[in-house]
Amino acid sequence: MPNQANKLVTLSQMGEKRRYIELLAPAKDLQSAVDAIDCGADAVYIGAAKFGARYAATNSVDDIAEAVHYAHRYGAKVYATLNTLIFDDELEDAKAQAEALVAAGVDALIVQDMAYCRMGLGVPLHASTQTSCSTVEQVRFFEQTGFARAILERNLSGAQIESIGRGVDIELEAFIHGAICVCHSGRCALSRSMSGRSGNRGECSQPCRLPYDLTDGEGTIYIKGKHLLSVCDLDLTGRIGQMIDAGVNSFKIEGRLKDRVYLRNIVSHYRRILDREIDLRAECARASVGRSVVEFEPNPAKSFTRGGSLYLFDGKRNGVASFDTPKALGERLGRVARVAGSRFMIDSAAQVATGDGICFISDGEAVGTAVNGVDGVWITPNRMDGIRVGTEIYRNYDRLFSLAVERSRNRRQVDATVAVRFAEQSITATATDCTGMSATVTVEYASEVAQGVAKMENTVRTQLSKSGQTMFAVVDVRVEDVRFAPASVLTQLRRDLLEALEQRRVESHRRGAPFAENLSARFHKSAITEQENVTNALARSFYADHGVQSIAEGIDLQQSTAGCRVMVTDYCIRREIGQCLLKNPTIRGEIYLERGRKKYKLSFDCKRCQMSLIDTL
Repeated sequence: MPNQANKLVTLSQMGEKRRYIELLAPAKDLQSAVDAIDCGADAVYIGAAKFGARYAATNSVDDIAEAVHYAHRYGAKVYATLNTLIFDDELEDAKAQAEALVAAGVDALIVQDMAYCRMGLGVPLHASTQTSCSTVEQVRFFEQTGFARAILERNLSGAQIESIGRGVDIELEAFIHGAICVCHSGRCALSRSMSGRSGNRGECSQPCRLPYDLTDGEGTIYIKGKHLLSVCDLDLTGRIGQMIDAGVNSFKIEGRLKDRVYLRNIVSHYRRILDREIDLRAECARASVGRSVVEFEPNPAKSFTRGGSLYLFDGKRNGVASFDTPKALGERLGRVARVAGSRFMIDSAAQVATGDGICFISDGEAVGTAVNGVDGVWITPNRMDGIRVGTEIYRNYDRLFSLAVERSRNRRQVDATVAVRFAEQSITATATDCTGMSATVTVEYASEVAQGVAKMENTVRTQLSKSGQTMFAVVDVRVEDVRFAPASVLTQLRRDLLEALEQRRVESHRRGAPFAENLSARFHKSAITEQENVTNALARSFYADHGVQSIAEGIDLQQSTAGCRVMVTDYCIRREIGQCLLKNPTIRGEIYLERGRKKYKLSFDCKRCQMSLIDTL
């Protein structure tokens, strides 16, 4: 087992130590945060108005504060993303944004730029995946410096994650589902080189999803017009237990730009898996409380996916790319068996409904259309162009499933018991939740002796059990010295009691220890390249104080990316197409990716089994 010394958290109500396991969900906005928590997320990550890596997913501080209040009722957490690079003239604004988020109650800030370490924010800091947390040395530095958590690089294998877990005590967060950045996170300038929009500044234009030609740089085209950098989406459904044992504490779902159906579906899916894995490990406990009740059956194949993949989790291999399309093909339905005029049938018993969206590959490109009608086994699409016998049909929109998810009355409930005691001039009730937290309310009421004690006791239990739209599920009511009280008094007692318990839960929530920089920590390299993304004076002073002697100007400050390494990745095009340099390839010499006027030389480090893109223009 990994060394988890400081990953053990005391659960005071149990009197023993447990390791908290967290399901972390994206939140595009306040409603998404509520949905994620209702469906079982232990934490959400959300962007503010500025300095977040998803330019299209921004929120007001007021909305974030409301999300914080909602989350804290369940002991769930909210992390704010401030994970872009800062320029010198933005330092003041960045600090003001961070301070506003801290005042709103967020539990931690996710940061890429080390300038935040010098702002005295009084809150835990998490090292973003944009800091390229990919080695024991890198993660250990963040641990020694004072970070509360490191968010691991998506290119890592399970073995590499385990190696990091054994070498550090800091909390580890890892992606388990969603889109994959093919580059080493935070080490990509491909978007800036093509469009001027920097991924490190939250404006990635997603050039890795575009088609390219693979050439020799002098006119010979080996592969034409394919999405050579577009990899399948991540789905580590079957590896969650292995990741817990490797030392991962927080399991992260990608998707701050995804829709509500995706969020509800994927969060509910992983909640079930994590609960099963936690139950198998006596040393583990869930990081928040409450039972999530959803009225649909989660199925990740029904939501946006470029094809579920383990990517490189089981080691570097081919078959992880999606050359034909960067779009979501969806779940495979079957192969076209017959075509008759404007309709077709497939070779499987898959149920298709009017209004579904279907997708298929035609002439090397993904084509989508809607289902206009279904008559038995015959499917009538909106258009038949490209559909012929043998065509593989996928469903990228399941109308009935989406309706079920949208209409699901999801709720999250915390079990509680209530004890009621009558006196001549008052009624006192105490509610205690499943964690042992309690609240007591007394109502002044001159009660009378009950004529029918058994009937009155039953009335009290009935009235105090009606938790209604609150966050609690009252599972037991105990009554002492029952006397008569009208239903209206009991209703008010219950309402006040559950409100008091909810408020107690919110007020009892505590942040972790604030970031406190340890100046004795030494960075593991004496020189920092332009890819280390130092773009302001505070970040330069941070690295200099931690022993770095040579600090290059970050690539985002440079006028041009010409001649620069604009991407580093463990994904390899040569490996993907069967042309590994270590296996007697037929394609020899230098190779390039070309698109329009842009031309990138591919560089291969076979010792590390890594590929780089060099901007030649």
